[in-house]
Amino acid sequence: MRRRLIQSTLAVVLVVIAVFGVSLVIVETRTISNSAQERVDSEALRLASIVDSRLLGAETVNADVLREQVTDNLHATIRIPGEAPIDVGTKPDGDVIRSKAMGEQGEQVVVEEPRSSVTREVGRTLLIIGLVALLAVVAAVLLAIRQANRLASPLTDLAQTAERLGSGDPRPRHKRYGVPELDRVADVLDSSAERIARMLTAERRLAADASHQLRTPLTALSMRLEEITLTDDPDTVKEEANVALTQVERLTDVVERLLTNARDPRTGSAVPFDLDEVIQQQIAEWRPAYRSAGRAIVSSGKRHLQAVGTPGAVAQVLAALIENSLMHGGGTVALRTRVTGNQAVVEVTDEGPGVPADLGARIFERTISGRNSTGIGLAVARDLAEADGGRLELLQAQPPVFGLFLSRTPPQRRATEEDMPTVR
Repeated sequence: MRRRLIQSTLAVVLVVIAVFGVSLVIVETRTISNSAQERVDSEALRLASIVDSRLLGAETVNADVLREQVTDNLHATIRIPGEAPIDVGTKPDGDVIRSKAMGEQGEQVVVEEPRSSVTREVGRTLLIIGLVALLAVVAAVLLAIRQANRLASPLTDLAQTAERLGSGDPRPRHKRYGVPELDRVADVLDSSAERIARMLTAERRLAADASHQLRTPLTALSMRLEEITLTDDPDTVKEEANVALTQVERLTDVVERLLTNARDPRTGSAVPFDLDEVIQQQIAEWRPAYRSAGRAIVSSGKRHLQAVGTPGAVAQVLAALIENSLMHGGGTVALRTRVTGNQAVVEVTDEGPGVPADLGARIFERTISGRNSTGIGLAVARDLAEADGGRLELLQAQPPVFGLFLSRTPPQRRATEEDMPTVR
């Protein structure tokens, strides 16, 4: 592209020089020739006037007297009636420019100038025009190179940016070049880079969320299957199989939820549901794991609460909090329900050391972890809570108290408040 730009610019300059240069040469040649002829005519008239004045004054007219009156490169011949011709200067050879003038006393003055002097002057003029044309060509080439670099370098840069996008590096460069058309292309590439970056981030986030959220139900399912393999009691097998089927349904719900959030994170499927059922289902699922760890999981608080949300998502949030307490907490894990304003709150607490002071609210950020975990669970839990209009907060760091806030449906009848029996 650089070569084409330079060639096209140089071609335009050469055409302009050819058109205007030839015209200028023709005009200058004619001007110089006319000036030379006018100069010879003027010299002839001047010499004729001098001769007239000397003849009228009865003064001598000869070559010595007139030699000082004739320019060096001119030759003059004066013919006075009745006298011999007078030659002044060196007679030129070859082609000459000649002018003739008649005096009042009948004398004739012929002035000649060699045309070679005109040719030399025309040559000097052509040389100057040629030098100017050469300078114009050099300046045009330099300007073309600069302009070519100004246009070609951004295009090369944009091509590299497009290549980077194709190779999987979606970082926008936010670089502009001062050329509206190229800046428009850069804007489009940057917008595409940002969209690709968001898509890649969403895909990576989906993969991370899927691996984390599927781990819990798969672990619970494997535990139920192990219980089945370790017992010969048909009733126990049936009970554990029903629980396993429930786990499979929950696993299906988790997968559908992940895909829905991947398509549109703002899409929710919030419905009124019984919060007690979700809590009891989670306690039943996690009781074997806590029993194996020599710990207990209990629930208490206000009963018969109706909340608005996605039951599967709420269950997943509670599962993340319960699993977090199992991995990082200590002692008994308690799930307490209460009401604040028009919201139902589920608090999850344990007797462990709590959240380190240097983490605080950052505990919900991705990749933030206090003890060798992935740093995804709480971030995913908060996203799930917010997708249905709720929120997940760290109410107290030591001992740890996490609060899940959910909207409540308008009460149909006045609910009675009583403490739920402790379940171990």
